[in-house]
Amino acid sequence: MPSLKYVIKLSAEDREKLTDIVTKGKSPARTILRANILLASDRRSETYMTVSEISKAYHTTPTTVQTVRSSYCEKGLEATINRKKRETPPVPAKVTGEVEAHVVALACSEPPEGYSKWTLRLLADKTVELGYIDSISHVTISTILKKMNLSRI
Repeated sequence: MPSLKYVIKLSAEDREKLTDIVTKGKSPARTILRANILLASDRRSETYMTVSEISKAYHTTPTTVQTVRSSYCEKGLEATINRKKRETPPVPAKVTGEVEAHVVALACSEPPEGYSKWTLRLLADKTVELGYIDSISHVTISTILKKMNLSRI
């Protein structure tokens, strides 16, 4: 029988916290699953389970069980059961409040000669032409105007 690399021995405080997470059921499913895995892996309880037994009992893979166990041993309880928050958004917003203000001001102004009103494509082209933004879609212009309740200009 191979030796276990990560032996889980929960403290009374950790066990109580994990039991609360599981019994209350107010946490995300991922958190509850990880709490269940840690509780089932605890060597201090009389009914600890093997990796394969845990994976079958909680309908997950043995890899997930091993990942949770190794994460608990290396990073601790909080890092294991909770998601890590992103520090920055994946892509910064292209359209800022300043660009929105320019689009709204342009939409409220007189349309170009030969047109009775502004179209979304005309607004998008004029916004790029005036240098407010490098490129913008007519759909984005529509979203901006709708957000400002100006969709019927």
